[in-house]
Amino acid sequence: MRKRVVIALGGNAILQRGQKGTYDEQMENVKKTAKQIVDIILNNDYEVVITHGNGPQVGALLLHMDAGQQLYGIPAQPMDVAGAMTQGQIGYMIQQAITNELKRRGIYKPVATIVTQVLVDKNDPAFQNPSKPVGPFYDEETAKRLAKEKEWVVVEDAGRGWRRVVPSPDPKDIIEKDIIRDLVEKGFIVIASGGGGIPVIEENGQLKGVEAVIDKDLAGEKLAEVVNADIFMILTDVNGAAINYGKPNERWLHKVAVDELRKYYEEGHFKKGSMGPKVLAAIRFVEWGGERAVIAALDKAVDALEGRTGTQVIKM
Repeated sequence: MRKRVVIALGGNAILQRGQKGTYDEQMENVKKTAKQIVDIILNNDYEVVITHGNGPQVGALLLHMDAGQQLYGIPAQPMDVAGAMTQGQIGYMIQQAITNELKRRGIYKPVATIVTQVLVDKNDPAFQNPSKPVGPFYDEETAKRLAKEKEWVVVEDAGRGWRRVVPSPDPKDIIEKDIIRDLVEKGFIVIASGGGGIPVIEENGQLKGVEAVIDKDLAGEKLAEVVNADIFMILTDVNGAAINYGKPNERWLHKVAVDELRKYYEEGHFKKGSMGPKVLAAIRFVEWGGERAVIAALDKAVDALEGRTGTQVIKM
């Protein structure tokens, strides 16, 4: 029986450290990623669902809108719209690259991107404590002026300047889950929930976008649940999770039981802004009933999926 895997692509699948972010740079990275995804689909006979980050792309888009507003008076769009726009942008690149790679190998398989809304709780405590930095850096005077004009929350960011921060609520459900499941069951390669999805709340039975950022790995785990995935694989720029990271007693985790990993998580071994959400997503997936969660380096995806490398999170 074919197994179903949700692959959560890290930012390095689209934009490498030190690159400017041109379309050509990003597309070249996506083509390399597409080759690995097609290897997984063909060599290992997996059903694949893909999700991805969009942080640099949203950041660039916010800069574009800021410049357009200042220079030409073009109204800037809210963050949920920026999320939708970059879902389309990155989804287009990934689906084209995968389609072309399949064609190169003489195979036709349909690929589709779903612009995905992710439901969050309007009473989530994150809305009272915005913590996710977004957009450009400002000097203190400009940041405080914008905070007053736009009702933003701004904070000083590690001596590098001032930035806007927005809430990062927990994902509760995926609005388009029935469409996604139907396409997967029909044999489509589906790209969904990009950038953590477009955060929406429900008010009086109606959906409404909110200015927030959902962690892409936690949203990816929710996607893995709704498509009944067997495996959830998070690809990033390091080959797994480690306890005591960066210390003399650093230890990389290869095969680890979910209860043991939760203990390490609660002890604070994984940073909130980097490995923490990845580990939490892996824990949630296996506790939900998934067979296995994997955290691994992007260039070791095939080996990691086969259990030969990366951090492999299992029930026992």
